[in-house]
Amino acid sequence: MNMEKKNIDWANLGFGYIQTDKRFVSNFKDGKWDDGIMTEDSQVVISECAGVLQYAQTIFEGLKAYTTEDGRVVCFRPDLNASRLADSARRLEMPVFPEDRFVDAVVETVKANIGYVPPYGSGATLYIRPYMFGSNPVIGVKPADEYQFRIFCTPVGPYFKGGAKPITIKVSDFDRAAPHGTGHIKAGLNYAMSLHAIVTAHKEGFDENMYLDAATRTKVEETGGANFLFVTKDGKIVTPKSDSILPSITRRSLMVVAKDILGLEVEEREVYFDEVKDFAECGLCGTAAVISPVGKIYDHGNEICFPSGMDSMGPVTKKLYDTLTGIQMGRIEGPEGWIKVIE
Repeated sequence: MNMEKKNIDWANLGFGYIQTDKRFVSNFKDGKWDDGIMTEDSQVVISECAGVLQYAQTIFEGLKAYTTEDGRVVCFRPDLNASRLADSARRLEMPVFPEDRFVDAVVETVKANIGYVPPYGSGATLYIRPYMFGSNPVIGVKPADEYQFRIFCTPVGPYFKGGAKPITIKVSDFDRAAPHGTGHIKAGLNYAMSLHAIVTAHKEGFDENMYLDAATRTKVEETGGANFLFVTKDGKIVTPKSDSILPSITRRSLMVVAKDILGLEVEEREVYFDEVKDFAECGLCGTAAVISPVGKIYDHGNEICFPSGMDSMGPVTKKLYDTLTGIQMGRIEGPEGWIKVIE
C-alpha cells in the first residue's frame, strides 16, 4: 500500500479541517450495527428532526496517526479511545460501537488516506476524529433508535509553531461540569457549554480557563479541553482526581512514563486550589499538544507565577514531553501495545 504523498505544504499546516479522500461510516438500525463502508462522500444527510439536532445526542474521540523515525505509520493507544467512546455511549444511552471494530475502522480510515499522513520530522500529524450521533427523528425527549458512527481524518500542523511557549490561564467563573453530570465523558454538549467561557477568556487576553469543582469551587478540575499535571518542588507529579473530569489518554500515559520509565513519584489525588501556588511546574495534557506548559494563572486580581517561568517548559515537564513523544515517534521503546502500526 504505497499511496503517494499528497502535495501539501506540510511545514505550514494549521490546526484546521482539510477534506481527505475517504471516511468510514456505519449505521445502527433495528438494534444492530451494519458492516460499515468507506465512502468518498463527506456530506452527512439526516432528518431535520434527527435526535442529535434536537437533543445533542452526540459523542466523539480524537487521536492521531503519524510517521515514525523508521518510516512506519502508527497510532497511539487507539484501544483507549475505543473504550472511552464506549463509556460515553453508555452514559448518553447510545449503542456501543464494538471496541475491536473501532480500532479496525481507525486503521482502515488511515490506510484509505495514507497519502495525507505527514512525513516524519514535519511536526504535522493526521488527526483522526471518530464520532457518533442520533440520526432518526426524535421529538419526545428520549434516546434515538438509529445512530451513525463515522471516522474522518485531516492533516494538522504542530499545535505549537516554533516550540511550546508557556501560556497564561485564568480561573473561570463558569462551571465546566456538574458533580454527577457528564464531565467524565466526551460528549459534544460539554464542549458547547465551554465555548462562551473560552471566548470570554480569549477576549480578556488569556489562553485557557482553569475550572474548579462546581460543588465547592475549592478544587482544581481541568481546562476546557485538557487535564492538569503539576510538578511539586521536590519533583513529584500530581494530577487532580475527580469524577467529573475527562480521563485524558495523554495524561494517563504520562503518568505511566513518569513512574515506570523516569522513576518519578506520581500521585493522583484531589488538588485544592490553595496548593497551586506551591507547585514548581504546571502543564495541560491532551492529544493536540501532548503537554502545554502553563506559566501563569490569573485568579481575580492575583497572579500565580510558576518558578518554571514564561520562556520555556519546566525541566520535569520537558522530560515527560520528550519521553512520551519519543515513544510515539519510535525513538524510545514504550510499554507493550501502546503503538498500533498501520503500515
